[in-house]
Amino acid sequence: MKKLLFAAALVAFGFTANAQEEQTFGFAEGDVIVEGNLGFNSENDKNTEIETSAFEFNPKVGYFLSDDLAVGVQLMLDTDKETDGMADTEIKTTTLGAGVFARYYFLDLGKRFKTYGEFGVGFDSAKTEVEVPGVDVDDFKTNGIGAGLGLGLNYFVKENIAINFALTDVLSFRSDKADVDDAEAVTSFNGNLNVFNNFFQTAQFGLTWKF
Repeated sequence: MKKLLFAAALVAFGFTANAQEEQTFGFAEGDVIVEGNLGFNSENDKNTEIETSAFEFNPKVGYFLSDDLAVGVQLMLDTDKETDGMADTEIKTTTLGAGVFARYYFLDLGKRFKTYGEFGVGFDSAKTEVEVPGVDVDDFKTNGIGAGLGLGLNYFVKENIAINFALTDVLSFRSDKADVDDAEAVTSFNGNLNVFNNFFQTAQFGLTWKF
């Protein structure tokens, strides 16, 4: 009898140990995520002597209403700079924005890969500074609103930490209006019909923390 109890205790202990070692990846109702995506691009055209650079940081906080659906808020910081070496001019635009989003996880590619679709709506304000030698150019602001439907992917490196790939926009809408007299709004609507051929063309990379 003692041997039987000892064997049962060993089995129970082994089962508990295996359960503790086994990790689960993904999300559940009530989870909170904090996420930060980074985007950077730089180009230098030797023929025209035009250099361009862009940097974008997009932090988010979301709450899971169910195992697959999260809603949250997001902020955005974006800087764009263009320098014309021939004309000796420089244009720099700094944009600050905020918005809300809803994210739905619809496909698991193995235990660690989680694919999602995300819809977001937001507004932003951009300040543009123009430097031209010998010319006094006033800075101006542009206010805009936008909405977009995109795809993304999380890869879990640990149970509570994932690498995030915000892959591309499928559909997007924007309306911008410069804060100057007689300015008219400029509206654009874009659809990426080749979304499955160029996932990483405009990818943003970041980290996702789950709490």
